[in-house]
Amino acid sequence: MRIAIIGTGNVGTALARGLKGKGHDITIGARDMAAARPVALAQDTGAALAHPSDAARQSDIVILALPWAAAKEAIASLGDLAGKIVIDCMNPLGMVDGALGLTIGHTTSGGETVQNWLPKAHVVKTLNQVGAEIMADNARLPHRPAMFMAGNDEAAKTTVASVLKELGLDALDAGTITQARILEPFAMVWINQAILRGKGRGWAFAALEG
Repeated sequence: MRIAIIGTGNVGTALARGLKGKGHDITIGARDMAAARPVALAQDTGAALAHPSDAARQSDIVILALPWAAAKEAIASLGDLAGKIVIDCMNPLGMVDGALGLTIGHTTSGGETVQNWLPKAHVVKTLNQVGAEIMADNARLPHRPAMFMAGNDEAAKTTVASVLKELGLDALDAGTITQARILEPFAMVWINQAILRGKGRGWAFAALEG
């Protein structure tokens, strides 16, 4: 698959490293292609480097790994993504009443907002429920980390599930894109434990049976 990763922060970096050697053509989208971070990431992972709009245009899957505050403008600059699979791994985080929290929820979600911005794309909400370190490498864990996904297109979710499995994750279908309303608060549970309660970042939720 041709995969574009838009964003070179912690999540974008982790996904580029996690997908290295999996047989995909990875392109990293960066506005400043001469900046040290994207150049080093491309060299480290063997990925191509392109302007975000070019990276998105030439790819089958577009992964949005952006800060929520920058998402609307950045997504608008990508051009026409009609028919493409768009993985939204962003959480609509911001300061709420003096603490880190979700800026939208209950009657909508970040995932639904992205789908509204890209009405002709197949948006799948996932890769938002755990820290970047687990996305990059989770082989040491005794169980596959659970990773829920939500989206309206079943074929798109099937394709995304295969990518999640390549990342060592247990892909679980939560339903339509409206279920991003439960996946984004679920991400806050991980954030609460990992960052606010001192558990650290080297763990994930797992779905155990038996």
